Amino acid sequence: MKKIGDSTRSVHVSAEPDKYTGSVQMPIYQTSTYVQEDFAIHKGYEYARTHNPTRALVEAAIAELESPDVPAYGTAFASGMAAITTITQMLESGSHIIAASDLYGGTARLFDQILSKFGIETTYSNLNEGELEKCATEKTKMLWLESPTNPLLEIHDIEKLSNIAHKNGWIVVVDNTFASPILQRPLEHGADIVVHSTTKYIAGHSDLIGGCVITRNREIDEQLKFLQNALGAVPSPMDCFLTLRSIRTLAIRVERHCDNAEKLVKKLSQHPKITRLLYPGLKTHNGHDIAKKQMQRYGGMISIEVIGGEQGARKFASASKLFATAESLGGVESLINHPWSMTHAAIPKKRRESIGITPGLVRLSVGIEDFEDLWDDIVNALECI
Repeated sequence: MKKIGDSTRSVHVSAEPDKYTGSVQMPIYQTSTYVQEDFAIHKGYEYARTHNPTRALVEAAIAELESPDVPAYGTAFASGMAAITTITQMLESGSHIIAASDLYGGTARLFDQILSKFGIETTYSNLNEGELEKCATEKTKMLWLESPTNPLLEIHDIEKLSNIAHKNGWIVVVDNTFASPILQRPLEHGADIVVHSTTKYIAGHSDLIGGCVITRNREIDEQLKFLQNALGAVPSPMDCFLTLRSIRTLAIRVERHCDNAEKLVKKLSQHPKITRLLYPGLKTHNGHDIAKKQMQRYGGMISIEVIGGEQGARKFASASKLFATAESLGGVESLINHPWSMTHAAIPKKRRESIGITPGLVRLSVGIEDFEDLWDDIVNALECI
């Protein structure tokens, strides 16, 4: 059978008709428990923390988006951080994680301030040639990547790093939130686990919180399902329903995000009030060739450093009318984030500075508005610096 495209897949993986009524939308199974025919005799559903039909379809849909050609397994969670936390619970006390130096602030906070209390240590690395070997110990069990990273949009060679990790017996985790399954599928490049904050591009409408983990490894999936049930950080049926609704437009939304971002970058590269422009689609980006190899396009996230430091960033953000200052990303509306004081404030100042997160850096989540309106808004905001 001929392979179907991403838009067709997005529409149909999340549109399994209800077997009782023929409804084109999966019902919201808003229940906490299920009647059993006899003790431990049931239709596969015992308790809603453990199983829910609406949630099961979300898990299957995202798994198919991430791995359309090879069977994969999905596990849904109440947030991206719940998904990330659950993955780390696969590790025993005394384990060691090697992580990319530029990570989402919430992930770094979990690693540094919580996991460390339970004997799980993390070493941050730029993952350049030879760096993995220098960071590794006999207790290393996991390699944690983001690509593109948050907020500096660094690109990591997933295939190359996965090969090195697997030779050492490490599990490779890739946070694919910034790319979405439409632009990048890390499992196809050797990753063992892919994690998403489904709050972002997958849901795409800034109206829910969610997370999902995908793997092709049955043993890993069994561990995750056990932890999902044991820890209990599961999404509500309504959030699952809304995620299914959003998946149907995922491919076409991501296409528009990319279109707008690429046009903005072209113009921003010539603006005198921008001192640094970070976007994997730029040929001058140090990860451009890798991104070209492992991504379909370069995404809807742009990071820029403006003149005037933090005050310049604040003036730029406050003057914008279409880019709202807010946490999060990947929604249909454009957003501005200030990593220094918002998403990455929990990271120690010296480390922020050492990896390139500066007071003048702002992260733009480019929405699906008309490009001309977005560009006019940015120009007007930059004039206020």
